[in-house]
Amino acid sequence: MQLLALALYHQDNRKPPRVLRFRPGRLNILTGESETGKSGVLAIVDFCLGRNKPGLPDNPIDRTVGWYVLLVEFGDGRRMVLARPRPAGESTIEAFVRSGDGTLGLPASEELIVNSNATALRGEVSAHLGIEDFRFQPPTGAARNSFNVSVAQAALLCFQDQDEIGASHTLFHRQTEDGIEQAIKDTLPYFLGAAGPEQALRQHHLGEARREVRAAQRKLDAALRQRQVLDANGIALLRLAQSEGLLRDVPVAPDAGTVHALLREALTVPPLAPIASDIGDRRQELNEERRTLRAKLQEFDAALATVDRWQRRSLDFTGELHFQIDRLKTLALLGPERDRNTDVCPMCTQPLEHPDPSARDIARLTDRLSEELEQATGVQPVRQEHRQALQAQRDRLVELLKTNGVLMRELMASDENMVRLQEQHLRAAHLQGRIAQTLAHDGRPTDDVGQLRHVLASVQEVVSTLEDHVANDDVPAETERRLADIAADMTLWAQQLRLGQSTAPNEAGISFNSLKVVIRRPQGRLAQERVGSKKNYIGYHLVAHLALHTYLRRHHRPVPSFLALDQPTQAFFPSKPRDASTVPDADWSTVTEYFRLLHDVAELNEGKLQIIVCDHANLPDDWFQDSVIDNWRPDEDGTRNALIPPDWLT
Repeated sequence: MQLLALALYHQDNRKPPRVLRFRPGRLNILTGESETGKSGVLAIVDFCLGRNKPGLPDNPIDRTVGWYVLLVEFGDGRRMVLARPRPAGESTIEAFVRSGDGTLGLPASEELIVNSNATALRGEVSAHLGIEDFRFQPPTGAARNSFNVSVAQAALLCFQDQDEIGASHTLFHRQTEDGIEQAIKDTLPYFLGAAGPEQALRQHHLGEARREVRAAQRKLDAALRQRQVLDANGIALLRLAQSEGLLRDVPVAPDAGTVHALLREALTVPPLAPIASDIGDRRQELNEERRTLRAKLQEFDAALATVDRWQRRSLDFTGELHFQIDRLKTLALLGPERDRNTDVCPMCTQPLEHPDPSARDIARLTDRLSEELEQATGVQPVRQEHRQALQAQRDRLVELLKTNGVLMRELMASDENMVRLQEQHLRAAHLQGRIAQTLAHDGRPTDDVGQLRHVLASVQEVVSTLEDHVANDDVPAETERRLADIAADMTLWAQQLRLGQSTAPNEAGISFNSLKVVIRRPQGRLAQERVGSKKNYIGYHLVAHLALHTYLRRHHRPVPSFLALDQPTQAFFPSKPRDASTVPDADWSTVTEYFRLLHDVAELNEGKLQIIVCDHANLPDDWFQDSVIDNWRPDEDGTRNALIPPDWLT
């Protein structure tokens, strides 16, 4: 596939499209001043081949263009129009695709209507290129996704923008972007012809089979570890079963079969029925009885206290009566004065306002008090008998409480024995559950391990067969052999350009592992970043890509047959020029050698390789001028030539 034309359509279709024509099978040089849009050409071509992001800066291109259109031609003469609308945001998947014969040209602006998407576009281009329809499967366990091999990976071999062509640590387009370097490593063997869909499928199957081997080995190892653990656990369970009374006469060192047989025997011991007990009810009865006795005891204590209180009061009362009677009895000593007039004071013979009591009154009071004392004294024996009766009943309650306490202690001791029995029964039941679980996990260990060994042997046999097939494919060796063929041209052209470290017997090549240029010397390999100077970096990029595309064309590989380079002479000017042709002290001889090599390699491929160069240089040589497809420098009248016509900006 080579490029015929690149067209930019104005966003409002009021102006004719800007068309840049390419010449198939030869060197195409787009020369001009800085800031004329030369670098944008490569980004637009890459976008038209199916990228979602155009990668263009915010400049007049992005502000004026409505459609980017690329006209390409394949080796069989068929053509395709690949068009992408300017995205409204940073990216778009919309596309316009049209296929036709050798007469197909650029469409009219009104014909550009979205009829496809980027994925379908890449699929159609890949089919025309002859890329086989297959999906690359990364090795099992790799932290990346599978993808369809298409022109998306092939195009990575076809571009070198101005920041990539002189890079010291990378060789391919977009190699520094996430996942791109690995995508190149995954697909380069296919594009070189070292591997095909069959080899990729076998590699995938081998990875899957190895994963199955690892899984089967892990299962077998786990089964063997489980078997060892089960054997150790089985013996421990036998000892526990013996201690709990489930087994008798357990051998000191039983074998695996005996262990399993004895464990199954332990399971046959019927579970012990729960022991019925009325301890709880009896404890409740005793507690109720104790509460009743304590309540009655409190009642008797209260009654005794009441009796004692009345007894103390009675004693106080009778004592007071005795005292008063003794005092009144002394009045009997008055004799004849007992009938004296009590209304007159005996001392002064004056009448009294309140007459004194007579002796007879006092005698009558004494008699009445004596009767009361006799009555109070007669009650004392009755009260004492009542108290003795209450005390006797209280003593009986105390004895009943002591008996209740003894019964409670005996019941608690019996309860502890019952708890111990229950715990023993629970331990036995729990042990039987552990034994059942162990036997359930164990199953038939010998048969399981044997089956796992058989599965492992089967998948190992599959891996061995696939490894033989993959060894016969020997994709890495085939890839290195093809890279060695490419290295032969690289070395020759590096010497022709007199690049650093290129003298014999040194050999230049591409390292498949690092995707960089490597110099093989007698004293050891030299990495790309150590060849030094921008001139050498650019020179080795040129010879590597020229040799790679020459090999691809020689062997008819399904990769676009164009190589697009941006600013390959940037290392030969003292500063960034607006027009390199006006720089007097540039290394023009080296610039001429670089362009001459590009011209000669295009001629060497006899029309099968198209080389597109965007650069400031404008050499006067006839072969150079014959390769110029456009010169973006001002005309004699001062009209500026660029990718975007001046009238688009006004």
